[in-house]
Amino acid sequence: MQEHFNKVKEFVLDLGFTITKTIEEDQIILISDEASGINNCAIGCADPILIMEQHLMDLNTESIEIYKSLLIKNRDIIHGAFVLDETGKKVIFRDTLQIQNLDKNELEGSLNSLSLLLSEYSEELIKFSKNN
Repeated sequence: MQEHFNKVKEFVLDLGFTITKTIEEDQIILISDEASGINNCAIGCADPILIMEQHLMDLNTESIEIYKSLLIKNRDIIHGAFVLDETGKKVIFRDTLQIQNLDKNELEGSLNSLSLLLSEYSEELIKFSKNN
């Protein structure tokens, strides 16, 4: 398990991301990259999968239009998807990858997907966060 965690940390650094926090006992790192809009993205190694989550916004409404728009956009996302936390109040980008044979290109693809989503859809996310 530790070898997977170390490999993921190495990949993240090779890709130019900053590790802002490491929680060794839980096998979690938080990463950021201002240029790509990624901030405090949590990457957890939970053998047999890697879980990546980026909190995007809080919802204080149950607007069907917001939920509908997020679900429609899910279809365009290359890797990962919008999800809600267990309270239904936090919108999160989440992706999972098999950790056993994970390579740097796979992790990069997931991170690029998040970055692309943030650049393409940021105006809508900001609008949703203000209108709820």
